[in-house]
Amino acid sequence: MTDEQTRPYGPPQQTQQATGARIVAGRYALLGELGRGGMGIVWRAQDQVIGRQVAIKELKFPNAPEDASVLSERMLREVRSGGRLNDPAVVTVYDVVTENGATYIVMELVEAPTLADLVRDRGPLPAQQIALVGERVLSALRAAHAAGIVHRDVKPANIMVAPDGRVKLTDFGIAHAADDPRLTTSGMIVGSPAFMAPERVEGRDAMPESDLWSLGTTLFFAAEGIVAFERSTTAATLHAIMTEAPYLTRVQGPLAAAILGLLVTKPEARMSYDQVRSLLAAAQGVQAQPTPPSGGTAMMPQSGQPMTRLAPAPEAKRNLRPLWLSLAAVAVIGALVGGIFLGRWMAAPEGSSQAQPTLTYGINGQVKLGSSGDCYNVPLREGINLNDGVSCDKDHLLEIFSKRALLEVESPSDDDAKIAEYPGAETVNRIAEATCSATFNSNVVPAAQRATLTWRAVVPTEAEWKRPPGEEDHTYSRGYYCLLAKTDGSQIPSQITTKVK
Repeated sequence: MTDEQTRPYGPPQQTQQATGARIVAGRYALLGELGRGGMGIVWRAQDQVIGRQVAIKELKFPNAPEDASVLSERMLREVRSGGRLNDPAVVTVYDVVTENGATYIVMELVEAPTLADLVRDRGPLPAQQIALVGERVLSALRAAHAAGIVHRDVKPANIMVAPDGRVKLTDFGIAHAADDPRLTTSGMIVGSPAFMAPERVEGRDAMPESDLWSLGTTLFFAAEGIVAFERSTTAATLHAIMTEAPYLTRVQGPLAAAILGLLVTKPEARMSYDQVRSLLAAAQGVQAQPTPPSGGTAMMPQSGQPMTRLAPAPEAKRNLRPLWLSLAAVAVIGALVGGIFLGRWMAAPEGSSQAQPTLTYGINGQVKLGSSGDCYNVPLREGINLNDGVSCDKDHLLEIFSKRALLEVESPSDDDAKIAEYPGAETVNRIAEATCSATFNSNVVPAAQRATLTWRAVVPTEAEWKRPPGEEDHTYSRGYYCLLAKTDGSQIPSQITTKVK
């Protein structure tokens, strides 16, 4: 099916009135056509038994008539599996029937534009809106993956965003069932190449991590207004997926960290559901909460302004600006650091010897930090004191290869410094770790030397974050450091990294 041509939704004025009163399965009256594509037609229909309007996707297999019955049965099996999913962000499947050689999927009719429509009409969306859409789709994917279902075709045209805040992911099971060599001509790719994960391009089976990559590409599209890897031909698109590095120019902080964490080349190194969800929650200006059974609610004004997340109200607190103010300076983007392009990064997987556990600094911290230099002759471990730097051109044991503020203040009396709430250790750690990993795996650190190095992030303690502004530089009481050393603990004869400010 082609993008945006077979969508089970649409305003009534977009419906083309059907010729004649055609009835499917003895109960569904086809009222009008909503769209069509290479595999069939989507109809607006009336369920005459209970009186509600539904969307019906009529599927046909013109390229393999001799296998129509086999493919139809597989389609039924896959879609029924998807129909068992219970998540607010999954389009509900009511019925699946076969009649006169065609398969009909009867599903919830959602009166909403797709994410593709919104970006086409309005341009790049606000960060809070992107984060909320991402969190809802992530929830749907997590439910599907827990049930053993891989979507295989996550893309903006398959995500519906209603004015009342609902987010719906559609076409569960269809892409999986369609991925059959009997269904297509030789060399034809099922799905949307520009949103396809690298492992699928390599010919490997789709896996849950493949859906997460596609979600990252989808959120990139919402943030930038362009498809990250789309090129003039399919071959060029697939080559770009395998070799090129997209970079974000419009978003930063936790949303950028989430998107880049999903766009890690190796599937086993991509961010986990919980890591991504924590970052998306931070990008909305809220603390991550356990997902409620009902999924919560949200509002999305039609004007295109950022959505306001409606979560269960905690005890009354003073009015704070959105949390993203405290994270605004986190440059987790594959853009320019010291004038050097950060290429695609691959976050170190759990247990990797290159990434060591994150340490804390400041009040009650595990590391003591000074303010002089980027190189030190102390080992990379808990308890070190970084008060006396050495020249990076001489032997040293430790380098700071990136340091950035989680909160930038123009002066110690800046109101943001006073009211910015501590976002929690997990959120601070994940943002710092994602950034340090991105920088370590960019050309800031020479690729030929990475295998011999280890790195770790150092972040402020909660007490340090809350330390009142004083005569000392308060910026880095809310910043993080990325440090590296030789894995074997040996001396570094000269600076390894490109100078990063």
